[in-house]
Amino acid sequence: MHAAPPLPLAGVKVVEFCQVAAGPFCGMLLADYGAEVVKVEPRDGDAMRQWPPVNGGYSENFASVNRGKKSVALDLKSPADRDLARALALEADVLVENNRPGVMARLGLGWDWFGPRKPSLVYCAISAFGQVGPRSAEGGFDLTIQAATGVMSVTGEEGGAPVKCGVPISDFTAGLYAAFSIAAMLRRVQAGGPGGTIDVPMFATTLAVAALQASEYFGTGANPRRLGSAHPRNAPYQAYRAADGYFAIAAGNDRLWQAVCEVVAAPDWARDPRFASTTLRAANQGALKEMLEARFAGEPAAAWLARFRAAGVPCAPINGYAEALADPQAAALGLVVPATLPGGHATRTVGCPVRLDGEAVAVDARFPVLGEHTAALRARLEEKP
Repeated sequence: MHAAPPLPLAGVKVVEFCQVAAGPFCGMLLADYGAEVVKVEPRDGDAMRQWPPVNGGYSENFASVNRGKKSVALDLKSPADRDLARALALEADVLVENNRPGVMARLGLGWDWFGPRKPSLVYCAISAFGQVGPRSAEGGFDLTIQAATGVMSVTGEEGGAPVKCGVPISDFTAGLYAAFSIAAMLRRVQAGGPGGTIDVPMFATTLAVAALQASEYFGTGANPRRLGSAHPRNAPYQAYRAADGYFAIAAGNDRLWQAVCEVVAAPDWARDPRFASTTLRAANQGALKEMLEARFAGEPAAAWLARFRAAGVPCAPINGYAEALADPQAAALGLVVPATLPGGHATRTVGCPVRLDGEAVAVDARFPVLGEHTAALRARLEEKP
């Protein structure tokens, strides 16, 4: 048998000065791909360590974005601890931080200090609005960034109150962009180029993933509107009510629309001029929904799902996370990874979703105790001349 190839970031050293979600998620992604990640926390720890659910004295939320890291607890306002943090970063390839702009510089840990001393360092700063511009000094959380970027204006039912996306997309898209940009910058360094700074504004990354909504505005001059689960350009493409609850179908082209008509035993609908194209079906989707739900009301969702699957129409039940994580596909992809929290509580974590060389990535499902590695780091660095 051949030995498994090394993970892509094996040998890369990362120092993370981050709390809560966006920065820690970025650090975890790098750790999943083999980087050695040292998380520098305040003496009282990352605030997310207190978030429930807490089992055996350890936060499951914190564990979900901090696996595979080491933890060092330092008071960065102390000159001695600041010097340790500097020494740690000078040994690293990457520094990631998600403080407000200016905080790291005031602590003596900004790019202005590191750049002249280690020009190969990749220095990534994640913040609410970025390092430049009239709003750069403002803080922000996922909710306020979703509000500021228009996400809440297109989420929820038509005519309803603003609703945030249930998944904190602004935090996690920023973490994804940061990890991707770090990997790209490391490639530049490996090719003989310099390191440098990466500025990741949550405001910008959230707008960037709203490419379809932004282009709708650019093309029409009108704000996109909230449509619940419906789609502005496709139909039938939303959640529909059956006899016992909701399910979703996505018939995103004419061939699939023909299949829907066959499943609901309404071949004449395919000839209805209101539904003659994707654009026309979207324009008349209110009437189409009424017609479909009148058919769906006669049987449970499972019966309709079986028929649509047999016809090749993409469809799904409206799962909770219990059902989604128990899906046989999740097992086939190796997504749910057994883990043990530091207090001994047995739990699970969602592993790396990407497969490399045909295999699931074997993530390090260990979670750091606050300051677990501080003493060893202090001893090692203080021994250096």
